[in-house]
Amino acid sequence: GASRAFAVADHQVAHVYVRNQHDVDRVEALLEEVSGIDRVFNRKKQTAIGIDHERSGDLVVLAEPGCWFTYYFWMDDARAPDYARTVDIHRKPGYDPVELFLDSGIRFPKAHIAKRLMQKKFGFRYLMDVIGLDATVVRGSHGRLADHGREETDSPVFVCSSRAIEADAVAVTGVKKQLLQLQFGV
Repeated sequence: GASRAFAVADHQVAHVYVRNQHDVDRVEALLEEVSGIDRVFNRKKQTAIGIDHERSGDLVVLAEPGCWFTYYFWMDDARAPDYARTVDIHRKPGYDPVELFLDSGIRFPKAHIAKRLMQKKFGFRYLMDVIGLDATVVRGSHGRLADHGREETDSPVFVCSSRAIEADAVAVTGVKKQLLQLQFGV
């Protein structure tokens, strides 16, 4: 689109793509000043921690503990896409923890849900539009890289019953290879 830089956000991680490579340093400096952002990884820093991939953003941004990035790309809630107010993991561009909460603006949410279920029963088209757009209702977070020194206790776990792909550690970028090896022996 029209943006010089845009982010693809997935909870506590965002990939930032910059149209003109001459702007990357400037965008990095701007992001480092934003409240709620813990770290900004340029390509060199991505390589150093093993998250460099050809489709990674020019910058990868990590939220501070307790903070997260929404995928909301609109400025006016009236212009939000239909899927924003529903549980729709396939159309949303990232994880949306707001889906865990009913819209507090719906006066009788159970009645609203019952109405939607009746519409479904009678064959009408409907949206189960019961999710709010207030991201502040989310209090917890997940998805951060482990802090230095806490990798053993705070990192993701890769568990498998097959010894064919047994390893003490698997790089984030190596998970695909491990799964292909397990499934197809490749």
